[in-house]
Amino acid sequence: MSLTITGRNLEITPAIREYVLTKTARVLRHFDQVIDTQVMLSIEPLKHTAEITMRLRGKDLHCEASDENLYAAIDLLVDKADRQVIKYKTKAQDHVVHEPPKRQEVTV
Repeated sequence: MSLTITGRNLEITPAIREYVLTKTARVLRHFDQVIDTQVMLSIEPLKHTAEITMRLRGKDLHCEASDENLYAAIDLLVDKADRQVIKYKTKAQDHVVHEPPKRQEVTV
C-alpha cells in the first residue's frame, strides 16, 4: 500500500505523519487489499479538515471529517474509513457466498 499525505495551508511535520500512519494501520488490520491511500489535511480558521481516498479493488472509498483539533479530525476520519472498509468487505464476502443455481445440490 502506498500512502500519500498532503497538506493545504499546513506543513506536514514528522509527528503528524507518524500519527496518520499509526491510525491508518488500524484500517489495514481489517482489510489488507488496499492499493493506494491519499490523505489530505487542511486548516482553516477554527476548522481542521481531514480527507482520505482509498483505492480498493473495484472501488474507491472517500471520507471527510472536520473538528477544531487536527488530531481529533484524523481520529474521526479513521473511524469513518474503518466503517466503510468493513462494510465493503462484508458486501464482497456476501457476494461470493451465494452459489449459482446450476451448482446447488439437490437433496431428495
